[in-house]
Amino acid sequence: MFHQFSATAESLSKASSLVLRIGTDAHLYDDPDDVSIGPLLESRFDSEKVDALKRLLALLAQGSDVSQFFPQVVKNVASQSLELKKLVYLYLLHYAEKRQNEALLSINCFQKDLSDTNPLVRAWALRTMAGIRLHAVAPLVLRAITKCARDPSAYVRKCAAYALPKLYDLHHDEDNSSFEELVDILLNDHSPGVVGAAAAAFKSVCPSSLFLIAKSFRRLCEILPDVEEWGQIVLIEILLRYIIARHGIVKESIMFSLSTMSTTPVADGFPTFSGTSGNCQTLVGTTCDVNMITLMCKSYIDGQIECFAQTGCSNSNDDKLDLSLTSSTNDDVVMLLRCTSPLLWSHNSAVVLAAAGVHWIMAPRENIERIIKPLLFILRSCQASKYVILCNLLVFAKAVPPFFSQYYEDFFVCSYDTYQIRALKLEILSIIATESSIPIILQEFQDYVKDPDRRFVADTVAAIGLCAQRLPMVASACLEGLLAITFYESSLSSSSQIDGEAGVLVQAIMSIKAIIKQNPDSYDRVIVQLACNLDRIKIPAARALVIWIIGEYSVIGQIIPKVVPSILNYLAWSFTSEEPDTKLQILNTAAKVLLCAQGADSLAFRKILSYFIELAKYDINYDVRDRAHFIFKFMPHSLMTSSEKDNNSDISQNGRMHHEPGGKILNGKMHSSISSTKSSRIYLPGSLSQIVLHAASGYEPLPKPCSLLNTDLTAGVVNETNDSDISSGSSIEESGSVYDSDHSSISSDDGNESVNDSNDTESTALAVRNDVQDVREKTLVDVSNVNVCVDDSNENTKGNLSAFISTDLAELMPKLALESWLDEEPGVSSIQTTQQASSGRISINNLNCTVTPKLHSLLDPTTNNGLRVEYAFSYEISTISSMLVLVEIFFENCSSEPIKNIALKDGESSLSVESSDQVLGESESLLRTANVPPVLSTEEIASLDPGQRVKKLIEIRFPHHLLPLKLAVTCNGKKFSTKLWPDIGYFLKPLSMNTSAFIDHERQLPGMFEYSKSIDYKMWCTFKDHIEKIAPVKDDSSIHSDKIILLSQILASKVLSNCNVSLVCADIPVSFNIDDASGLCLRFSGELLSNSKPCLISILVEGKFSEPLVLTVKINCEETVFGLNLLNRVAAFLQ
Repeated sequence: MFHQFSATAESLSKASSLVLRIGTDAHLYDDPDDVSIGPLLESRFDSEKVDALKRLLALLAQGSDVSQFFPQVVKNVASQSLELKKLVYLYLLHYAEKRQNEALLSINCFQKDLSDTNPLVRAWALRTMAGIRLHAVAPLVLRAITKCARDPSAYVRKCAAYALPKLYDLHHDEDNSSFEELVDILLNDHSPGVVGAAAAAFKSVCPSSLFLIAKSFRRLCEILPDVEEWGQIVLIEILLRYIIARHGIVKESIMFSLSTMSTTPVADGFPTFSGTSGNCQTLVGTTCDVNMITLMCKSYIDGQIECFAQTGCSNSNDDKLDLSLTSSTNDDVVMLLRCTSPLLWSHNSAVVLAAAGVHWIMAPRENIERIIKPLLFILRSCQASKYVILCNLLVFAKAVPPFFSQYYEDFFVCSYDTYQIRALKLEILSIIATESSIPIILQEFQDYVKDPDRRFVADTVAAIGLCAQRLPMVASACLEGLLAITFYESSLSSSSQIDGEAGVLVQAIMSIKAIIKQNPDSYDRVIVQLACNLDRIKIPAARALVIWIIGEYSVIGQIIPKVVPSILNYLAWSFTSEEPDTKLQILNTAAKVLLCAQGADSLAFRKILSYFIELAKYDINYDVRDRAHFIFKFMPHSLMTSSEKDNNSDISQNGRMHHEPGGKILNGKMHSSISSTKSSRIYLPGSLSQIVLHAASGYEPLPKPCSLLNTDLTAGVVNETNDSDISSGSSIEESGSVYDSDHSSISSDDGNESVNDSNDTESTALAVRNDVQDVREKTLVDVSNVNVCVDDSNENTKGNLSAFISTDLAELMPKLALESWLDEEPGVSSIQTTQQASSGRISINNLNCTVTPKLHSLLDPTTNNGLRVEYAFSYEISTISSMLVLVEIFFENCSSEPIKNIALKDGESSLSVESSDQVLGESESLLRTANVPPVLSTEEIASLDPGQRVKKLIEIRFPHHLLPLKLAVTCNGKKFSTKLWPDIGYFLKPLSMNTSAFIDHERQLPGMFEYSKSIDYKMWCTFKDHIEKIAPVKDDSSIHSDKIILLSQILASKVLSNCNVSLVCADIPVSFNIDDASGLCLRFSGELLSNSKPCLISILVEGKFSEPLVLTVKINCEETVFGLNLLNRVAAFLQ
């Protein structure tokens, strides 16, 4: 009926949806691959390329794999269109880790974009480089971040700060000095956006380096209100940690003053203290849980685990704080409190909570109330924020209930509150209730018990019980209400009720039990009422609670002892139909009653208990059977008749021995469970750990008070003076950018990435190793004027900066931008060697040093059948392919039985072979890698006797000089997976040359191909290995030459044991001081296995023999990524 109207409605719906999609790219998600994307990526028009990339990203969002378009996308990375460039960057970030070789080809374009005149392009390039999680590009990323940290654009500097944690994740195990230096520069920035990002980087990279905050603390406090909201949260935490580490806890704060104040107990379980300050009128006569505050302070500083360990091992009377204190008038404390006060009314709930946490910990106690109203105001926000705030308010309320007692109406439950929020509000209400507010709160609870949510009703009943325990004046009224709830619920209850419905009855009886425990003599009639209604209670847990109450208080008053025999007779009749929990309590109750019985009743109780034990011995539940045997063994004297006692005089004489342990176990004194301070889990306000109630990942307690040493602060001040000449870039006006537009114009023809077309020829079958040995055996000593050559080289370099730069880089990067990328001033050479004043030097090319290759573990004998597999890189060169590295594998049987059928095979390759076949513009050497297997087949070891060790030489093709190769070791029919990690030093082969040839090659590889003279590529190493060997040598000039030759041998041995290179020479200065090793220079040469390009290593020594030396390592290599990684490797093993 009325089909035309339904058709019209459907048409209108479609039309409205189409109208809403006009002007957007939403249609691409409907059918993103409805056109051929490949031809669009090859189009001459940027608009078609943009459309193709949008479709690719739409497919990515839908979970499709579009990595096959990677070469075509990479080709567009040099486009001049900002929209196209941004889309390419997004695509590269997604597939860079999967297609590593291809991603490395775009690094040059990223470096070029870092010198673009548009700050957005520079920021995008940096974000993309930092997002490519490859160890190979990490040194380049560090250099780019260092450059962008001084960029004139605040947005670029902000991106540099956010890039630091990404880079740190890749190199978190290395030296953090360079990261700390960059964080220090960014923290001193004048832009609030940069400071917020720098605070996040500080927390991720160097959270314990609080001395960096010392010199800029006041400025950070002043700029705090202007920082973005999420940066404010991190910065507030950092400033709070610095204050505590520098000055300690404020002695007037609630964290210290209340925990050390003399207290006197009061009726409700909390101590009362008197205020000592004339301004503290609200605290006089109030009640606080001092134990809770003491535990809170310890948890904040020591951490939850240490706090629990100390609390469990120490006496509660000895829980005293031993903290370093400061005054609330301290200038830094006053500054922090004043700057965080406006943030208490921030629009962001997390900022409010962070600021409140600072005042809760550091503010004087008379000013602590200023945080209450802002926190209560947030309770009107969203449900998630409300839950977080309530979790923290619960801890505050437990420590100081009077602060929140007058705001009890703010914690009344609303109809739209979730169950978790309702439970927190009920707990807070039960804590802050006072004599004046308890009538209104109990009236509110009367409405809550009518709620359809049975879990909420059970929590309300528990809250009523807590109020009755803490306020004895309302205990009687609460008991009446709880009894009414009990009788009502018992009339509706059945043994088959679900947990939520049965929980109300169980919780009501538990609350009654807790109230009776405080004063049992006053509530004997309540116990009788529960006992008389036992047959109406069907819930097993509830019945067990009532039976426990009867057994515990069976001798109180005059009515209960008269009722107990009837109750036991009823339980004896129903014992076989009870649940196991109820049976256990029946046995306990019968034993308790018998122990307390006197006169004629003991005989009847003895018979009943014996009956219970006989039934329990044959029960199907083993817990019930064990309990019956336990009671029988501990109470044999009580279960005997008079004739049995006369016949067993020995037992009669020792009857007291059996009676006393049974009485101590069954009638032991119970401790009050009102206060659960010792088991409270407390974490810092606003932390995730406070919500989940365990130490979340990354959680750290506050630092130890006054743990920041003066030496650290002095170092920070020294760094500040050293960094005075290095501006963060924020003082440079955006309009006056250092990037000259005249030098940054790039034609459209330069968009395609240029690839080095050098032909890679495989090395012929030459005995390279033999040549190296021959060179090392020759002894040649030359006296030359090396300094003059170096100075000449410097003069030539000053005139022609880009003369030695490859054509593709010269086209991509203008001269000024290239100098800026190299961190050089225009017209100033990057080659600045520190040579001795004397020009005379001795050149030695044979030091007769010992070369010891390092053994690495491949397979641990404890994880397999006792087979130990180790490997060491060989100095021999493969005659099959230039891509292969020779590795010596050692198999050793560490077990007591022979191991058979041992083989080493290729596991899953960590790099896809197909990925190397689709790279656009790859060199021929890269294409040939697909034809070489990762592991050349080796002969299987048939058997390996115990203790036998066998060496095998295998040839391996690694996917990359930093990526491991997955291998599988098989023995005795089992397969064990492992990884063989490469050593970049053995991707070289020795290249013999003399000193003059070395200097000529060094001159041809300046600028981008030299990695030590620029500040970011300079690797300073502290070398100490020589001290022990040289220390015994006397300090006289006659043997100084021996000392410097010994030092040269140590350094050469280090290098030759970790790199397959040739020693060119060791240049020793002729004129030197007795204890001075400055001026010693060692040169090594080699060439890359893949393309036979030369790679030069130079090590310059500075310092004295008796002290740790400072080594400057320099690498000259055309392969940028390889050279940077080799530089890091050399610096690592020299340290």
